[in-house]
Amino acid sequence: MIARIEPKTLSGEVHAIASKSMAHRLVIAAALANGPTEVVCNTTCDDIEATLDCLETLGARIVRSPGVFEIHPIPKSQEHGILRALTGRTLDCRESGSTLRFMLPVACALGADATFIGAARLGERPLTPLINELLAAGCDLPATGGLPLTARNRLRPGTFLLPGNVSSQYVSGLLLALPLLGQESTVEVTGALESKPYVDLTLEALAAFGIAVRTECDAEQQVTRFHLDGTGYRTPRRICVEGDWSNAAFWFCAAAIGKRPITVRGLALNSVQGDRTVLAALSRFGARVNRSTAAATVRPDKLKGFSLSARDVPDLVPVLSAVAASCEGTTVIHDCARLRLKESDRLQTTAATLNALGANVRIVGDDLVIEGVPELTGGTVDACRDHRIAMTAAVAAVRASGPVVIRGAEAVAKSYPTFFDDYRELGGIVELEED
Repeated sequence: MIARIEPKTLSGEVHAIASKSMAHRLVIAAALANGPTEVVCNTTCDDIEATLDCLETLGARIVRSPGVFEIHPIPKSQEHGILRALTGRTLDCRESGSTLRFMLPVACALGADATFIGAARLGERPLTPLINELLAAGCDLPATGGLPLTARNRLRPGTFLLPGNVSSQYVSGLLLALPLLGQESTVEVTGALESKPYVDLTLEALAAFGIAVRTECDAEQQVTRFHLDGTGYRTPRRICVEGDWSNAAFWFCAAAIGKRPITVRGLALNSVQGDRTVLAALSRFGARVNRSTAAATVRPDKLKGFSLSARDVPDLVPVLSAVAASCEGTTVIHDCARLRLKESDRLQTTAATLNALGANVRIVGDDLVIEGVPELTGGTVDACRDHRIAMTAAVAAVRASGPVVIRGAEAVAKSYPTFFDDYRELGGIVELEED
């Protein structure tokens, strides 16, 4: 699909879509619980549907109705009282890294003997640290990773060791799996834990389903241990997925570089989502930020560049780079190495996309260096099958002097299928056509 966007400032109000990150965690927990759970989720997307499909393939029953997933868990064995997943099935993770990295240890904990497949770059995204721990705990799977991947044998309880500088999804996947093992297990993370807010989301989801996790931090040794007692998931009966800060960030950034304010409602201001720090970043750039009950508003002002780290908020880098391109002076975004392993090489695609629109972006090692320009020119870009690149280009159109044409704009469906509807709701002019 091709999106042609006319340069026009956006303004008004939009309601946040459901947090994709939290939805993954809550629907998995619900499928592993001791009874049915209603998961209230005001939107869905390709990634969430991938996780739901995998859970259904393993034996959960999911009734979809507008705004709600009614999840009936994987049945228990009458003889042993443990979850009895369907075995020998193929789990299609589509393009969702979260689905693969969460469902792989969960399937192993269930003894499901499942084969994992996926699409696009998913098979290229690293799994080795997680696979090594699954192998050490009795599972049988190829050490080299890659897809398709078949995992056999049931995971044994114990201590699982991971470095802190790898994907936090490995930690979250193990935390989701270990309550199924019936005995205490520990995840030990050595070194500073990158993307820690995503692990905090997992801990919050576990707590909602009655899983007590004891966290032990050894600052001197730089070790964090998560102890789980293996008592199993207990349904809260009904739970709501909070609003998504990651996708709300696109509207806040559009306001910062535009001419009028934008308000996003339906956000938890005390959320543990790391991307809520988009407001602090925009304030540092110079935008005016107001917070109220379950909402936030960003107003444009004179913007100046500054230096920031992407260590805990890698998903914000593309759209914050678009803001930086519209600032006075230089912005440096440090610690971007992990962006190379996303749906695209986001270091390359962020720079290429913005440069194609008239920005001045350079890659220096694992950093992005952005020199502000008076205005963007517009132009044609390729989303490279990456939802955040497509949405970043759309935001950049706010500051352009000419139209922005996005090839592969259908990529937004991965996380935000109604993105262009909301773009129009805020006054944007978008024409969509088949490529």
